[in-house]
Amino acid sequence: MRILFLLFTVCITLSSYAGKITGTVTNEKGEPLPYSSLNIKGSKEGTSANSLGVYFFQLSAGTYTIICRHVGYERQEKTITVSNEDVQLNFVLKEQTVSLSEVVVKAGAEDPAYAIIRKAIKKRKEYVNENDSYSCEVYSKGTMNLRDYPKKFMGEKVDFEDGDTSKKKMIYLSETVSKLSVDKPNKIKIDVLSTRVSGQSDGFGFAGARFFSFYENNVQISNSLNPRGFVSPIAENAMHFYKYKYEGAFSEEGKLISKIKVTPKRLYEPCFSGYINIVEDEWRIHSLELSITKQNQMNFADTVRIEQLYRQMGTNFWVMQSQLLYPAVKFFGFDAYGSFANVYRNYNTEPAFDKKYFGNTILKYEKGSNKKSINYWDSIRPLALTKDEQKDYVKKDSLEQLRKDPAYLDSLDRISNKVKFNHILLSGKTFNKQSKKLSIGLPGLLSAASFNTVEGLVLDVPVTIRKEFTDRKNLTVIPHFRYGFSNERFNAWATARYNFGNKFLSSVSIGGGKRVFQLNNENPIEPLSNTIATLFYKNNFMKLYAADYARINFSKGIGGGVTINAALQYQNRQPLKNTTEYNWANKSTKQYNPNYPVELMSQNFDAHQAAVITLGISVQPGARYIEFPDRVVNVGNKWPVFNLQYSKGLKNVFKSDVDYDKWQFTVRDNLNLKMIGRFNYRAQTGGFLNRNAVFVQDLKHFPGNRLFRATDFMTTFQLPQYYQYSNADKMYAAVFTEHHFNGFITNKIPGLKQLNWHLVSGVSSLWLPKHTYAEWHVGLENIFRFFRVDVVTGYQQTMRPRMELRIGTTINVGGNSTD
Repeated sequence: MRILFLLFTVCITLSSYAGKITGTVTNEKGEPLPYSSLNIKGSKEGTSANSLGVYFFQLSAGTYTIICRHVGYERQEKTITVSNEDVQLNFVLKEQTVSLSEVVVKAGAEDPAYAIIRKAIKKRKEYVNENDSYSCEVYSKGTMNLRDYPKKFMGEKVDFEDGDTSKKKMIYLSETVSKLSVDKPNKIKIDVLSTRVSGQSDGFGFAGARFFSFYENNVQISNSLNPRGFVSPIAENAMHFYKYKYEGAFSEEGKLISKIKVTPKRLYEPCFSGYINIVEDEWRIHSLELSITKQNQMNFADTVRIEQLYRQMGTNFWVMQSQLLYPAVKFFGFDAYGSFANVYRNYNTEPAFDKKYFGNTILKYEKGSNKKSINYWDSIRPLALTKDEQKDYVKKDSLEQLRKDPAYLDSLDRISNKVKFNHILLSGKTFNKQSKKLSIGLPGLLSAASFNTVEGLVLDVPVTIRKEFTDRKNLTVIPHFRYGFSNERFNAWATARYNFGNKFLSSVSIGGGKRVFQLNNENPIEPLSNTIATLFYKNNFMKLYAADYARINFSKGIGGGVTINAALQYQNRQPLKNTTEYNWANKSTKQYNPNYPVELMSQNFDAHQAAVITLGISVQPGARYIEFPDRVVNVGNKWPVFNLQYSKGLKNVFKSDVDYDKWQFTVRDNLNLKMIGRFNYRAQTGGFLNRNAVFVQDLKHFPGNRLFRATDFMTTFQLPQYYQYSNADKMYAAVFTEHHFNGFITNKIPGLKQLNWHLVSGVSSLWLPKHTYAEWHVGLENIFRFFRVDVVTGYQQTMRPRMELRIGTTINVGGNSTD
């Protein structure tokens, strides 16, 4: 039966395709022209050459005219007859010759390019919405290659576990076939039909089917490259950003096409450099070849080159035929480059979309899309694989199979699980048992050790045990051991968290034991920061208490941008007092403050029990999703996130002493204002409906900060004492705002623009029935990529403004005290 099936398949294949056309596309020097576009004249059929200029067509018998195009080269047509045998058909493209004979440029006169660009700008609004509804098939291929990399990174040996010690290697290869559906102005959906990642049989590859429209004023390539986006050369205000030069014109299919060189007027503006080709009389984009570099305010990557080629369908219908991105990156000794190619074909310019076709899912990986056979890929792939790509698939797929062997995994574990001195002291160590999908992590001594006035020297050792069941199901158990050498008290507790959910992520966690809490259970003070402030400056900001506790949490996503959560906690709370005066400050006259916030209380709290239930709901209307076969990922949308939370102190439940009802409503958003930066805000209001029995731990806390190191500007104030505005008022309101200019303004200031430091500023304010407080901060961020410095001014009723400096960092280190 298997032989009959194979024979039947071969017969069907031969009747469908008579012969195969293969060939190369090169320039006159014999150099390959990667990703050249080829299509059958008068047909929707098309393909592209690969990175070495090799292409192929699988066609039935007949005579065809094949059109070959590449940005910057003359279009070429060749007619060929296909029979039952394979045919070799090569293209040698001439560099695009442009004519200047019809243009006379007088001395001092404006370059003719400006008139062409003005007309293109005028037609921009028409063309941005021209193809208002369509669908097409997109083949995407992404590759990343290394040219060099360091032997060690952050103290660890760089090992790709592929047995290849050479510096040059392919580190990423993926292919994806998807259907792109668009119904303007704002409906879009990408259905991934098949996807493949080299060495990852369960992986999902690059699916960037959308193309960047240079008819838009702002071209958004990637937030990580530049959240402001980049100004299109034909944007409404492009004349303020670009210089243009007419390079000449060439003819293609009876149309005159002007070649325009574009360069930024100023360095360090988010602009492109290169060439854009405009169709005469229609004033539309024919093709473009543009680049951005670090001098265009690009982060992380060193250069990105973009090529786009449009194709005319019908009389006046133009569509994208191919889009190519060539990134190059140098970072911490890693030198990488890549290519990401999209080939667009089989356009349907009059699709009939069902009313329910466009929903909240913007990207969907069909079931089984990453399980296609090699024969399937060989039959549908429009770009021939290079030899290096073929070798990469074979090598990494073989390595993946080898990694499924428990013995091989155990051998890798024996190597990676070796303990070094820096693991013990600094980074900690994670021990893996890959064959069991199990890991155990231990902290380094520096992160486990701290100092406070209650316990003295503290060793706090969490042991993180993680078990993976599937991509969506995992269990994490963390037993925690803590010992204070001054109060000679041992605490032990544990938490366990189970993540699950076939579609939307859900989790349940339980915890309990004997532990030390901060009075504000949200832990506003880091142990390392408190250690430095205490030992060097005798500022014991951290206020602690002990509790026997038990807690259970539940969270569940239910779709539509909605997540619900619930928690029940019991604590038997015991006050603690200072047990040591040890310090390195040599300030004999200065005493440690007592172990309670003197700005809020005149004495410590009384021992009591607290049972509290908390219910919450988070909603982001119209949330958009990426849908995988086994899970859904929320990627947000333009609406803010709304959160409502209610907590109740349960009087007499488990002998609980607390009795209160409090609520809080929060709205937060992150608005990308493109060229003028990113604006974040977080507004909240709430209060106590009932406050019959409220202890310090149950107050609404608005944390302050008395360290040089900045805390989160969107959740805390930077100048007040930590518990200065903790309250049990019936009503409160707070607003935190911050604007990241992302290079806007500073890109015009000498020195700052070369350093790529960015201006940041914000205002935070608090209203309480008896108090108001406000802060304004202004500073610079992106300093060496990881740091920021702010000047903060605080305004409080009846008091003079107070100004201090704060240093922020994404690196987890402590700060110094200001008192």
